[in-house]
Amino acid sequence: MKIKFLGAAREVTGSKTLIVTKHGKKLVLDCGMYQGKGMETDALNRALGFNPQEIDHIILTHAHIDHSGLIPYVYKLGFRGSVICTNATRDLCSIMLADSGYIQEHDTHTHNKKRARKGLEPLDPLYTKQDAIQCLELFIGVPYDRKFQIDQNIKVKFTNTGHMLGSGVASIEITEDGRKQTIAYTGDIGRPINRILANPKPFPQADILITEATYGNRLHLDANESEEELLNIVKDTCIRKGGKLIIPSFAVGRTQEIVYSLNTFFNEGKMPKVDIYVDSPLAVNATDIFRLHPECFNKEILEVMLTDPDPFGFNSLFYIKTREDSKKLNGIKRPCVIISASGMMEAGRVKHHLANSISNPANTILAVGYCSPRTLGARILRGEKTVSIHGNVYEVKAEIKRLESFSGHGDYKEMMGFLECQDKSKLAKVFIVHGEYESQKGYQAHLEEAGYQSISIPSVGDEFSF
Repeated sequence: MKIKFLGAAREVTGSKTLIVTKHGKKLVLDCGMYQGKGMETDALNRALGFNPQEIDHIILTHAHIDHSGLIPYVYKLGFRGSVICTNATRDLCSIMLADSGYIQEHDTHTHNKKRARKGLEPLDPLYTKQDAIQCLELFIGVPYDRKFQIDQNIKVKFTNTGHMLGSGVASIEITEDGRKQTIAYTGDIGRPINRILANPKPFPQADILITEATYGNRLHLDANESEEELLNIVKDTCIRKGGKLIIPSFAVGRTQEIVYSLNTFFNEGKMPKVDIYVDSPLAVNATDIFRLHPECFNKEILEVMLTDPDPFGFNSLFYIKTREDSKKLNGIKRPCVIISASGMMEAGRVKHHLANSISNPANTILAVGYCSPRTLGARILRGEKTVSIHGNVYEVKAEIKRLESFSGHGDYKEMMGFLECQDKSKLAKVFIVHGEYESQKGYQAHLEEAGYQSISIPSVGDEFSF
């Protein structure tokens, strides 16, 4: 068996790992897009490192685009194997990949206008919305904790990681020449206690562990402290300053957590009388899918639902779907909260809200998740005094805040706690992926101090035989 790392190697996005068995089966663990890398992004996404027509199966840990976003592209290039994932991941991909296809078409159309002015030939989008819809025919949904037999030599089981709805460690049993080896690929690891989702669960003992390191050298605030801080920021911005609170948020997972926290404040009578807008069609649709999967929820939210049947809705919360209603938000002069995608501030409607709000000192921009170093979100968080949005330069006068504890990624202590279900002496190899290199090196040091051995941080293209 050979394992080759093709993405999210010494960086955060573009998760892709190729496994080739001695029987000639080819598996890809996740098939994610590179994001937030400027002009390099398109070329990186087109350079797969494998022939899609030769791939038998994609094993998908969760629906985030940096893990799933190239599935329509490989479908377009001839992949006709199966995509194996949890049921909730399949349902989320039905909206997230279509949304991504629409973005590919829109961005390529805009880019081709600029190319035409330079006399250059137009480019094709990476894939279209139709490609994204058609690739869904390949998806196979599998319940948590149920072993799925791919063929006589390969089995897979998903165990909840608590990162997002449907996310799971993929434990893959591969039998070669009568010898069984188990690869555990964590995908992204959530917090030990989630506001909405069931807590992460222990996963079967592995021989080879592939694990993430987004926050490999950092610690989060306590979740309860972060909720109080969120409430304080709402009050400070909307009541004391009389401004708008703009929350750039990932449409799936983070948005629902924030809405649930605000819903709790509303039920407890703590929420100021301000209107709250969720301005993201994808977030609206994703919230509907959340409602369909209570089997993924924790006991607390299930108890809340006994008296509050809709924990993602209350009187002063409005979901915005149309572009026209989104534009109307720019004309609102009264204090309000606007939650809008994307979380890294690189695309989507949030860029219009930033352009409209970032130069007013009464307003607050609140980041609630990870931002890749080259994204607009990272530049704003670094304290740059001016930023370019849609080709126009804006002074940054709004107050900039950050609440990383709303992140769907565990910090290094929480990730290490999640891995404690493994007997270190039985792990033949540990690979660290999905993290900036400095974060990965910090996490490697923490793991070695805890007694883990034979740890590697692979680069793109590195291949290992077992």
